[in-house]
Amino acid sequence: MTVGSKVKQTLVTLKGAGSTLRLYSLQEQDKKARDVYGEAFEAVENVVQDLNRRIKFLKQEEPQYKGN
Repeated sequence: MTVGSKVKQTLVTLKGAGSTLRLYSLQEQDKKARDVYGEAFEAVENVVQDLNRRIKFLKQEEPQYKGN
């Protein structure tokens, strides 16, 4: 497995975790817990954005990763 495919796999996993956190934040009745889920979702989204930038960089700088 190449670096590019590992990063993409990590991205998919984090997107799933972010979706779960977002769902929990929408369903939670307790405000404190809802806020914690929301903050965790935002943190995951920041990492997702960073990984998207990393993938773009890999595609530009490492042509062998383009197909992954």
